[in-house]
Amino acid sequence: MTVHRRVVIEADGGSRGNPGPAGYGAVVRGAGGEVLAERSESIGVATNNVAEYSGLIAGLEAAAELGATEVEVRMDSKLVVEQMSGRWQIKNPGLRPLAARAAALSRGFDAVRYGWIPRERNKHADALANAAMDVAAGKTPKTVRTVEVAEPEPEPREVAAPDSPARAQARQVAAQARETAAQARESGAQPGGARADAPTARSSWEPRPATAATRLLLVRHGETERTAQRRYSGRGDVPLSERGAAQAAATAARIAALAPSVAAVVTSPLARCTATAEAIAGALGGTPVLPERDLVECDFGEWEGCTFAEVRERWPAEMDAWLASTSVAPPGGEAFIEVGARVRRAVSGLLQTYRGQTVVVVSHVSPLKLMLRDALAANDAFLHRLYLDPAGLSIVDTWPDGGVAVRAVNDTAHLVEG
Repeated sequence: MTVHRRVVIEADGGSRGNPGPAGYGAVVRGAGGEVLAERSESIGVATNNVAEYSGLIAGLEAAAELGATEVEVRMDSKLVVEQMSGRWQIKNPGLRPLAARAAALSRGFDAVRYGWIPRERNKHADALANAAMDVAAGKTPKTVRTVEVAEPEPEPREVAAPDSPARAQARQVAAQARETAAQARESGAQPGGARADAPTARSSWEPRPATAATRLLLVRHGETERTAQRRYSGRGDVPLSERGAAQAAATAARIAALAPSVAAVVTSPLARCTATAEAIAGALGGTPVLPERDLVECDFGEWEGCTFAEVRERWPAEMDAWLASTSVAPPGGEAFIEVGARVRRAVSGLLQTYRGQTVVVVSHVSPLKLMLRDALAANDAFLHRLYLDPAGLSIVDTWPDGGVAVRAVNDTAHLVEG
């Protein structure tokens, strides 16, 4: 069986009556837009939202069966997209088991991102869902033949001569930036990392009681050989160096003295982070270590393992575009706007699960910078001005009304250079 690493899921669902005869449809597409799988089923009497979540679950299951590791979900249900992105609470108790099932499936992939699309761009899944609703209402046989609804082909454009490889790469980067920016606008993201629906607290100089806040102790993993060599280190699973292990031990001792009561140590699943997390958990007397895929480092694609100087020499145009916009990804990699979406999802989950408690979060440079950017309500320029040392510690308090206090950034007082 051919394994498709990156896929797109288009899902929809609906009911005739809300609640009424309901059904869902889901389509899984490959990188070239080809249909890899279809799912469609009537689910009896249900609400629109139940049907939409059912379509999402079916799409995620189909993507898993295809061996996908990275998934982009496109739906015209704003509610499902926002709830699965962690930006809206799930208030309807009937939807929580479905959302939990979708979240469990999502954790089986390296990355899952959600984007809203208008209904006219979700015609294939909509057609499948409507056919399933017809079945539920007794209007059609159980076997339903579906027809692919093709998108109109773009008008051909004449060029003076075939693009050179460099120009073709530049066109690809520009197209990717436009597409990602459009997806960000549709999903509610604002320039500079702010979100249209982000909770806001009344501004005040008055100190807040720390005991009511959820405290996140943000720790960058200890040093690796790639860190010392100034190489891009994304999804490559490199271990801590000897110095990095010593840094992890020093950080563990610092946290044990600073916060003896910690609910959990949540970590990126990569070895350099889990080793750092286990050192911290050991110093805390066996606090559980919980892996979280959304905390993994940015995928640097073709830049993985290269030095910064090598990337500047080999990909100058792509690097300039990447530095200029969080919507641009390294060749074959992941844009910061995509990393930010999954990081927010992880933080939202932590704030809901560990309300009023202290949690250690062990991750990488990019996710931690994005967390601090959002906590400080900064713009994207912050990402290139902040430096985070290996095993550096930052502290962020968040209150239930959305109030945030950044207590420390990149504290390295516990690290003694030998």
